[in-house]
Amino acid sequence: MDRDFKAEIIALLNAYQIMTIATLRRDGWPQATVVSYANEGLVLYTIIGRNTQKYLNIVRDPRVSVAISSDSAQPLQYKGLSLGGHATVVESSGQIERFRAIVLSRNPQYKEFPPPDRAMIAVLCVKPEVVSIIDYSKGFGHSDLVRISQDQRVEFIETVRHHWAGLQAA
Repeated sequence: MDRDFKAEIIALLNAYQIMTIATLRRDGWPQATVVSYANEGLVLYTIIGRNTQKYLNIVRDPRVSVAISSDSAQPLQYKGLSLGGHATVVESSGQIERFRAIVLSRNPQYKEFPPPDRAMIAVLCVKPEVVSIIDYSKGFGHSDLVRISQDQRVEFIETVRHHWAGLQAA
């Protein structure tokens, strides 16, 4: 398989700025929240309040699921990502400044915002481990599942197609 899945994933991450992040509550129920993000390659960053349920969920269990997608009036034009990985709270001042630089490079209008107050705001780093690349232009329900290693190599696992996969974008 000669497709560059890593480049596809990064292109989709670069194309959007909003993601849904799902965490696990103490009672076992998933909790999904919409947040903005910035990425550096395959790694995603976001900020959340330290007094939020999702912060408490991540500190207790760092496993997360993330969904990022486009919207289209044409179902056969949907593209996006669904990924599973681990979230960590960034504590290093250098990493927090790096996050701020990434955000400002994508959103210069945020320059007016003050730096995050580390007592109230946590910067999260999400490192994907498994990614489903969703591209309905290749057929309804088409996705390619890949695994991402610690050193950010991407390994193809399988292609999944819906039973309507024969439908193709015009």
